[in-house]
Amino acid sequence: MKNRVELPCADKPNCVSTQDSRKEHHLDPYVLKKGVTINQVEAAALTLPRSKVISKSGDYLHITCTTKILRFTDDLELEIKGEKLLVRSESRVGYSDFGVNRSRAEALRNILLEKELIVPNENVDNKSE
Repeated sequence: MKNRVELPCADKPNCVSTQDSRKEHHLDPYVLKKGVTINQVEAAALTLPRSKVISKSGDYLHITCTTKILRFTDDLELEIKGEKLLVRSESRVGYSDFGVNRSRAEALRNILLEKELIVPNENVDNKSE
């Protein structure tokens, strides 16, 4: 699969991204602490349930996560760009994901916060205009 981390989500409500400005798809920025590497992000992301690395190249990481009950595969793409971690989580099939991708992205945020790899949101300037 080609790196799609910087692409906006399609119109279906089964995708969230730090790069999409539309409210239903938007994720607040993940601002990395100085010196954080893709290896540290990978170790944190792999603590998500049923996750596995599909590809890793430079500062880009593609992970799949399998849903618990119906065993659908979702794509979690992560890339370090400057001081930010770009995040995109999207279902491969179906229309709605019932909030699973947003929940996964926020679970990742919490893991990264616990491991002190990102700055808490209250310390981030969230102006998107």
